[in-house]
Amino acid sequence: MWEEKDNQLHRAFTFKDFREAFGFMTRVALVAEKMDHHPYWTNVYNKVDIYLSTHDAGNVVTEKDQALAKAIDQLL
Repeated sequence: MWEEKDNQLHRAFTFKDFREAFGFMTRVALVAEKMDHHPYWTNVYNKVDIYLSTHDAGNVVTEKDQALAKAIDQLL
């Protein structure tokens, strides 16, 4: 579930292993590139944290972030 906090959308994901986490990140990267809207994220082994905000709007959550979050959810 996405949570809006400190002008960012955040969601934590946990996968079976690193391979699944990295595969998910690859799919997200392709969608993000197509949308020209790139997340800040971290990955440690099977955990991926994604933070979304729109930098050119002053680092706040915009419709672009909501759209990318929805697209990410559809990859699960």
